[in-house]
Amino acid sequence: MYTIGQVAKFLGVSRDTLKFYEEKELVKPRQNIENGYRKYNHFDIYDITTVNFYREIDIEIKKIQDLRKSKSIEGIKSVLEEKEQEVLEEIEYKKRLLKKLQIIKEDCEKIKQFLGEYTVKQMKPLEIKGEIEHFTAYEKYDTLKESTDSLKKAVTLTSLRRVICFNEEGILEDKFIIVRKVEDHDQAIEGEILSHPKCIYTVIEDGRWSTGGKNIDHNVEANLRKIAIEKGYELLGLVYINLLLTTYEDGLERVFLEIYAPIK
Repeated sequence: MYTIGQVAKFLGVSRDTLKFYEEKELVKPRQNIENGYRKYNHFDIYDITTVNFYREIDIEIKKIQDLRKSKSIEGIKSVLEEKEQEVLEEIEYKKRLLKKLQIIKEDCEKIKQFLGEYTVKQMKPLEIKGEIEHFTAYEKYDTLKESTDSLKKAVTLTSLRRVICFNEEGILEDKFIIVRKVEDHDQAIEGEILSHPKCIYTVIEDGRWSTGGKNIDHNVEANLRKIAIEKGYELLGLVYINLLLTTYEDGLERVFLEIYAPIK
């Protein structure tokens, strides 16, 4: 027979952990009625090491309690298969999270390289999943949430593109489209594919820190027209705007936007 101190020492667990196991009825050592001391036999040691084993593979206490009551080998296998599926889903989520973090790092580099600079760049293919005529069109929320750019069903602004249509007289239409990036050899394409091989590309800053809350649409349009004339390009009357990054300065938002203006 062993004391709680001896068991804690050679199994490498704390006394509090052993007491917790007792509270959850995962181990039931004999208790001396006169002095209250617990005594553990070798069967109790089996119980503790078994609980430790299941905890190490992240099986919940409640399921360990169920296992302790009565489980066949097939029942144990079922619990392990359920945990295996959870782990596989978590791995997939972590992969997507890592990819998202890497993309955001790349966006930070874009800001450093292209903020206020104008160049010609391809707008890579996007699948159009839906359209929002106005930002208050809440019925489109589910369509946005289903975008494969999202993580754990969270709505991410990277799934949105603001589209401005204009002519020589000014802005004609302003709307949002819900998009999904088209990967190489993508087999899951259902919607219309949006792509422009040549665009005037730049990154601009919006937000109250830099603009004082003023609308900068007309300034952006004027700058694009100026660059097009200087370089001899013909604008196609469209501008696609993607939110790259939002941060804060002195409590005011700094919003960095990626601009694609298709040209001939």
